[in-house]
Amino acid sequence: MWIYILIFFLTSSWATAQGTTNSNIIVNTTTSPVKVYVNRKEVFNLGSDSRLICSNTTQTKAIFVIWEIELKHKACKISFSHEGHDVDSCNDGKSIQNSTGLSFLHIPNFSVNDVGTYRCEAAYTGGNENYNISVGVTAPPAVSAWLERRGNKMVAVCRAERGIPAANISWSLTGNYSMKQQNDPDGVVTVESQLEVPEDIDPENLTCIVRHQLWEREKTFTPRFRGLPIWYFIPIFGIIFILVAGFSIYALKKIILLRKCQTDTSSKSPPVGILSPLISVFSALCSAFYICCLCFLLKQAEDVEEVEPYASYVQRVNSIYN
Repeated sequence: MWIYILIFFLTSSWATAQGTTNSNIIVNTTTSPVKVYVNRKEVFNLGSDSRLICSNTTQTKAIFVIWEIELKHKACKISFSHEGHDVDSCNDGKSIQNSTGLSFLHIPNFSVNDVGTYRCEAAYTGGNENYNISVGVTAPPAVSAWLERRGNKMVAVCRAERGIPAANISWSLTGNYSMKQQNDPDGVVTVESQLEVPEDIDPENLTCIVRHQLWEREKTFTPRFRGLPIWYFIPIFGIIFILVAGFSIYALKKIILLRKCQTDTSSKSPPVGILSPLISVFSALCSAFYICCLCFLLKQAEDVEEVEPYASYVQRVNSIYN
């Protein structure tokens, strides 16, 4: 019996020692370096100074940071390392900078040429992070609205110029309208909507509503009549010019006839000096008339070019963007 008891205690002691050994192996097992892969999107405003952050790891812990950039017209690389082996094949103002120890890619004056894919690899003690960032651009459009007559019809025009992406235009009333879009080579988009205004509608109650991705609120514009084109006034000025020319010819004939009569009658005729003031006054009137016409034409040209003053807008809250 004593022999069996001794064998039992020896077996239990051996099993307990074996379990402790396995536990130590699990705790002391070394892990492999951490690797992170991230895909994300970024959008920047046109003309802004932008920054792309590759990793939240401070620059003091980073071994190297590499940016591989694929744009529409070129591909380039920008890198930083503690050993001083820095590379910049972009040569377009982009640079790796740091703020409070955090490394980022600085892109000055962001343009449509900076749109593309930015791949970043950051290596630091204990890990490696890889980011694939799709970068886009957005720009608010310049909006104008006006009224114009086309024959017997009144047409309201609303235009959102040079926006990224394209703006959305709608009207405060339903009707016969058309929409056209122009894509410029530099990536910006111009949208124009034309609405035929019914005769029973007061233009003061007509508005066009413009929405854009960059705006938190929609903008509402009231179309106004612009200055009439210069060619509207050509027939009027032509008639006035003919009348002035006819009056000038008639006056000159009278002056010539009066001078002829003075030489044929007697030496007691009215002095010639009386005619000179009449001619001077007539010339001054003609000059003043032509100057007024010229000023009027220049004013009309300025009114045609200035679209924005004829469109006023107020902002309304759009529940879609809230």
